[in-house]
Amino acid sequence: MVSRKTHAPKSARKPTRKWWAEVTEHSDALDLEKDVFKSSSAEEIARSLKRSAERSRRRKSSPYRSAMSMLSFYENRAGRNLSARRRHILELAKERLRELFDRQRGKAH
Repeated sequence: MVSRKTHAPKSARKPTRKWWAEVTEHSDALDLEKDVFKSSSAEEIARSLKRSAERSRRRKSSPYRSAMSMLSFYENRAGRNLSARRRHILELAKERLRELFDRQRGKAH
């Protein structure tokens, strides 16, 4: 006879945390300001990411790459859950981030 493992009742289970929430909160790439991605302003998001990237001493690449990576990471993890308006704001934040770092789309530094 094959024994089966029994699972704990749902109420006794430990709540699961999404791994990307952990990365966003405790990333070695950047020390993010609280609720940075909840802002409705692309300008605020870009400026906050730039500040965080320039202040962070734990990042492993340039401030620009770290900031853009975190923004892309957030957008990719949110995936289908992002509204069209929210996705548009994040795309505008990417453009603004490029401007703040004096970068152009497709131009390598």
